[in-house]
Amino acid sequence: MSETTDFRVEREALERFMKAVLRRAGADDVSGSAATRALVTASRMGTDSHGLRLLPHYVLALQGGRLKGAPRMRFERRLPATGYLDADDGLGHLAAYSAMEHAVEMAEQVGMGAVAVGNASHFGAAGCYALAAAERGLIGLVTCNSDPFVLLHQGSRPFHGTNPIAFAAPVAGEQPYLLDMATSAIPWNRVQQYGAIGRELPDQVAADTEGQVTRTPGEVAALLPLGGSEFGFKGAGLGGMVEVLSSMLAGMQHGYRLLPMGGPDMASPRGIAHFVMALRPDAFAPGDPFPACLRRYLDDLRAQPGRSGAEVLVPGEREWACQAQRDARGIPLDSANQAAYAELAERLDVPPLRPLS
Repeated sequence: MSETTDFRVEREALERFMKAVLRRAGADDVSGSAATRALVTASRMGTDSHGLRLLPHYVLALQGGRLKGAPRMRFERRLPATGYLDADDGLGHLAAYSAMEHAVEMAEQVGMGAVAVGNASHFGAAGCYALAAAERGLIGLVTCNSDPFVLLHQGSRPFHGTNPIAFAAPVAGEQPYLLDMATSAIPWNRVQQYGAIGRELPDQVAADTEGQVTRTPGEVAALLPLGGSEFGFKGAGLGGMVEVLSSMLAGMQHGYRLLPMGGPDMASPRGIAHFVMALRPDAFAPGDPFPACLRRYLDDLRAQPGRSGAEVLVPGEREWACQAQRDARGIPLDSANQAAYAELAERLDVPPLRPLS
């Protein structure tokens, strides 16, 4: 999204609007608060494709019956460091935050905790939940499966989902190290976002119905795995790893068998699966060397020269810079999101968002 748009809103105003819209759509307070937390976190860091742009979709899923607005999620601790969360077809944001909270509690007790999540749903940006662990001083790892959008390496039709991997680690005195990536070349929401604003895609990220690379959003029938047409075996392999950790540990269907996120069936639950893990850094090497070792690594990384004057960045630094800018100047809505939010306000009788003066 362009940062030049003059329609910017305060973070607090966006949070109030989202919670009001989700409440009108049938979500209880805890579900609406979790979804709002994740969507606003993503948009503050510049990931609008997994942030504010998704609000209309969740409204459709709630009103259609795909999602339960007041789920009865149930957690079972299976072993000292493992557990299973049945998300009861609720909003995936509440499921993932709840699962990470259980993982953190186990990690604080026994050094690590891992939770498989079944009967869940789309949860937006995976990094939000890895970040929740890092904010508690732990390392977080999160994966999630999704319906097929991505070609296998040398494949001709979609098989894996975008199957994200997120990893976060606490860094003393600064924002966490944060990696949040799809195992496809780009996330599917990026195609929709670029199409909405009339922008051409980068090369080697998407394919048409024949499996040929295209840069036109309207022609896209599938995404390429990370590595593109030549080295996509890497992304395809990572996508499969995510399936093993997510759907198979949770006993759910793998992504190829899931209903499409975009419908047309908005009444049937999809049964998405998540996996979250938390690690307590001081539970490993004697003397808790982790903070000092990570500091030396980051110092050496930042000291490396960039190509043609470019700056070498630690994963997460671009997002933290965007967050600081948007906290100061407001969160921008492009023309497509402005129209979508205005429609939500009118249809659900919620006070519309007003731009900063």
